[in-house]
Amino acid sequence: MPEMAAPEPEIESLKTLLLDMAQERSLDSLLALVVRRLSERPNVALARIWLTRPGDVCDSCIMRPECADRATCLHLVASAGLPQADTSADWSRLNGDFRRFPIGVRKVGRVAGTRQAVYLRDVEEDGSWLARPDWGTREGIRSFGGQPLLHQGDLLGVIAVFSRAPLTEEGISWLRLIADHTAVAIANARAFEEIERLRDQLALENDYLREEVVEAQSFGRIVGSSPALRNLLRQIELVAPTDASVLVTGESGTGKELVAREIHERSQRSDRPLIKVNCASVPKDLYESEFFGHVRGAFTGAVKDRSGRFALADGGTLFLDEVGEIPLELQSKLLRVLQEGTYERVGDERTRETDVRIIAATNRDLKEEVEQRRFRQDLYYRLNVFPIEVAPLREHKEDIPQLAAEFLEQAARKLNCTRARLTQAAVLTLQRYDWPGNVRELQNMIERAAITARCGTLRFDLPGDVIAPLADTTAHVSPVGAIDGIVTEEEMRRRERQNLLAALQQAGWKVYGEGGAAELLGIKPTTLSTRIKKLGLKRPD
Repeated sequence: MPEMAAPEPEIESLKTLLLDMAQERSLDSLLALVVRRLSERPNVALARIWLTRPGDVCDSCIMRPECADRATCLHLVASAGLPQADTSADWSRLNGDFRRFPIGVRKVGRVAGTRQAVYLRDVEEDGSWLARPDWGTREGIRSFGGQPLLHQGDLLGVIAVFSRAPLTEEGISWLRLIADHTAVAIANARAFEEIERLRDQLALENDYLREEVVEAQSFGRIVGSSPALRNLLRQIELVAPTDASVLVTGESGTGKELVAREIHERSQRSDRPLIKVNCASVPKDLYESEFFGHVRGAFTGAVKDRSGRFALADGGTLFLDEVGEIPLELQSKLLRVLQEGTYERVGDERTRETDVRIIAATNRDLKEEVEQRRFRQDLYYRLNVFPIEVAPLREHKEDIPQLAAEFLEQAARKLNCTRARLTQAAVLTLQRYDWPGNVRELQNMIERAAITARCGTLRFDLPGDVIAPLADTTAHVSPVGAIDGIVTEEEMRRRERQNLLAALQQAGWKVYGEGGAAELLGIKPTTLSTRIKKLGLKRPD
């Protein structure tokens, strides 16, 4: 830049730069714009920007011996230039030896430490200012200018240029002006990005909470007064006020999610969200994005930044439903965030912190999964700090009258029908059934009966039973299909055992997958595993 007034085209180009900076809302785009335009100025060889961030590469930093405080340092975030001696050199890369500068160390660090500009007008007068004099000689570097990036008293970073001509007073003035505008633009870009992040997070939370309200209304609350339920509530009361991880186990449909909700509602985190992840429904390739989020461009389809479930649950509770379905190769990343409370979004180098309480649920025997090396032992111990087992409905049938009344009331509200009521005969019929689908099956059965009855006389059918009345009626009830005689409960259990054994033997004791016993029986593998365990079936040696 010449000593006298700058030519009109040059002034206009700098004005354009300032206007473009003011309109840029993306921090990365802003930083790239500034260094690129500066590097296009006459005689400017290299332009760079460092921002203050937490120390992160201390073990590999070449300036580690000179660093007194490794908590914060300058991170190289943007670089552009035009090499002359080695035209193949990439001066835009950010992973070179000077990607970090300790505060107060060397020229760039001194700018940050003193918050004062540092200018080397002519390198020939004092060659010691260049860390690599041979590089300066090869590239014809004659001067250096460094300006602090200050905004409302806060140090944001440092902007620096290396020039192939001596710096002039006018050049110094322009660099100071650009530094001031850059600092304001950085603060604005960060504010815009934070607003966008919060907007996306609120949208996600809004959608998520809308789903949660529907689920919570449909599932209801813990109902019952049996010894099994009272014991369950005692365990919830014990663990809820703590931050201990809880592993809720039990068959499908027993109400494990309801237990997680109850623990959260009674905890000190109840004013923060309870965020659920159904681990069985997440595609394998999207687990990291679902848990930790991603940045724009991290993979095909990532058109914008997205917060993960750990970010949404920050300060609250994260409920990992069907945790046994998480692929083995991804369990180590989950373990890390549980142990250290830190994670990175997919495609992002920035380490983020999170404070969440973990409640996990599964209908699998995780101890057996560990023995079979399908689940990490260290993750199992991390989740199983306080285990809670939810009893199947067949083990607390005395709660069926209360549960049935609750579900019937919910169904009546949905259908705007209040005429149906339970009879003692209907309750006894319900209690005679073993409910392999547990509480969820009971709820679905009653709701289906209410729908088919259309506010009239309610009837429901149970497998292997009769169509029994769920309301006052004297109408004759016919059997569901003809049978030659009544089969006792003991005989039914014997037949079920024989049937399961036959299917297992035919499948070679293979439960899961194609040709497995579950496929032969037409039931879910998890349901079959539960029945095998219940009946005590074991493969012959």
